[in-house]
Amino acid sequence: MKKLKEPKKIKRMSLPLLLAAVSLLSSSGVLAQVNAEQVLNIGRNVLSMEDYMLSIQYFNQAIKAKPYLSDPYFFRALAKLYLEDYKGAEEDCTMALERNKFKTETYKLRGFARQNMGKDSLAIEDYDAGLNYNPQDKYFLYYKAVAQTEMKKRDEAEATFAQLLRIYPQFEDGYAARGRLRAIEGDTVGALADLDKAVAISKNLINAFLMRSQIKAQQKQWESALADMDAAIRLQPQEADLYVNRAYLRYNLDDYFGAMSDYNYTLELEPYNSAALFNRALLRYEVKDLNRAAEDFAKVLKYDPDNFHARYNLGLVNMERGHHKEALADFDRITEKYPRFYPVYYAKAEVYRDMGDMRTAMQNAYVGDDLVKRYVSNPEKNPLDRPAIAAGKTRSAYGSDNEDESEVEVMDRFNQLVTVGSVSDQTQLTYNEKIKGRVQDRNIRVEPEAAYMLSLQDSPLSLRSTSNYFRELDDFNNRGYITDKIYLSTGVETSDEAELRNLFSRADFYEGVVADGKARAADMLALGVIRGMLKNYAAAIEALDVAIEKDPVFTMAYMARAYARYASIRAGRNSAEGEDAAAAALMQRQMQHELAAVMADYDQALKLNPRLGYAWFNKGNIYYDSGDYTSALQCYSEAIRLDPMSGPAYFNRGITYLQIGNKRQAFSDLSKAGELGVLPSYNLLKRMK
Repeated sequence: MKKLKEPKKIKRMSLPLLLAAVSLLSSSGVLAQVNAEQVLNIGRNVLSMEDYMLSIQYFNQAIKAKPYLSDPYFFRALAKLYLEDYKGAEEDCTMALERNKFKTETYKLRGFARQNMGKDSLAIEDYDAGLNYNPQDKYFLYYKAVAQTEMKKRDEAEATFAQLLRIYPQFEDGYAARGRLRAIEGDTVGALADLDKAVAISKNLINAFLMRSQIKAQQKQWESALADMDAAIRLQPQEADLYVNRAYLRYNLDDYFGAMSDYNYTLELEPYNSAALFNRALLRYEVKDLNRAAEDFAKVLKYDPDNFHARYNLGLVNMERGHHKEALADFDRITEKYPRFYPVYYAKAEVYRDMGDMRTAMQNAYVGDDLVKRYVSNPEKNPLDRPAIAAGKTRSAYGSDNEDESEVEVMDRFNQLVTVGSVSDQTQLTYNEKIKGRVQDRNIRVEPEAAYMLSLQDSPLSLRSTSNYFRELDDFNNRGYITDKIYLSTGVETSDEAELRNLFSRADFYEGVVADGKARAADMLALGVIRGMLKNYAAAIEALDVAIEKDPVFTMAYMARAYARYASIRAGRNSAEGEDAAAAALMQRQMQHELAAVMADYDQALKLNPRLGYAWFNKGNIYYDSGDYTSALQCYSEAIRLDPMSGPAYFNRGITYLQIGNKRQAFSDLSKAGELGVLPSYNLLKRMK
């Protein structure tokens, strides 16, 4: 554990985070036919809602109707870009420019698509074309400078960055990107100056913290590097690889407990994270926790059987454990592939000596000595020691062809920790137009799917695959106890004037029904449900109390009262804001008492109907709202057990997993929720990718 290791390559570009300025390219003035204009506008609206596949279908129709217009091609290119179909986006931009070469945004979009495909020189041509029309466009200059960096044109990139930052002196991404350029070129002083400036402007620029952390680590300024890594983790606490990097920094500060804790937490987030497994195994080996070190190395080899580093270390661990046959098997596999890797012969000699076979031990030691004498001590004789390449093929320890790597380099690499975040690979380019309403580009609050409530209105139309149903509700409606039908609904908001008039009318009707004191439980339920819809929660609870008094096994009434009680608590919580400390404390104690009553109602409903998954779901929402995420997980899991087709339960459990940093489980649940018709799942998956 001597220094940060160059990681495996990160893809050159990240997926664009912001939609291009749709309003800048309005087509209403050039479309001659109303139908074509409507189709294009619908497609743009669908695109703004991030339903990329559906928006493409609308743009296809517009292109078919008016193939000579540029806008449908542009917007279809944008949709393809967000689906990471960069080649398709490039082709559509070309078609758009053939029809109208003066729409500068199209050059930007095509250039960005080309950069994602590694066509940096062509991307620069596009950016230059756009700059001809708008010489001071921030993102043309920014993208051009990044492309020049990728092409290792330092002087040209420096000139472009200088122009960009002269015009936009507070553009934090520009300083971070120039800092990356200077770090690649070895100018750590200049790089740190730029990164310091970027961080001073914005404390939310994670790449700047990561790059600065790595530079400080290379300078062995471990405390400073750790502070920056801590800042990066605060910005992206769900990113498992950041904990691997922090563990390395903590190790270098002799904080073995902290390092081990970070490796353990990484593996809670991503149980198959090979870097965390490998590094934890090395640390366990160092502290002589040999059995568990062997388990970790074995897991690495299970996922990557060709990992030479793990194989050799497992052999060493087995040797120290006295598992001689297993150690020799590991070492033999290495010598078959790397016959000139001399340390393995000394290791084999030690194993044979421990087994009492001194002759074979001496033979292996002689082979190691000979290799050191011939190749290590005399590099001019064979400066690139690549026997496997001479045989016609090679495969690196990471599983990919690598003909430029000598075995001496392999030896050096395998003593280094596998970490992420290399300065040379930190590419922060995003399609970054500042457009209002682009939710994936802002720190918005992700809301859970709403709780289920009894209502006179059904839920809004959605893609849900099943209706909201439970036995008692169906029996109640089928038997016609009241003149209205009651639904189990979510997301119902009564704001339409006609709907409100109807609700007040129905409330008056049931008030008349119950006025003589001979009301049935069903009438009181209906009155309570309507009062709840009108947000008169105290009166709703009063009516539902009577319903339950008249029928103590009335499952629907318990569900309705629990919902009304919690809605009342939330309303009271909002009204308590701004109260003095004493009043707020009294209100808090009262709310805790009321919350217990809410849970008691849901528990009673479950006692009457143990298969009532909706009650578990609503309990999960309450726990989620209070920040008790582990209890919320348990409730959502129960809801899913009772109804494996409950998309909202999968979605809410998914965002709960995100709240505690469990990205792997969250992605599994969100994917299932999307499959079951909860469309926000795909948006969240994309944003958390």
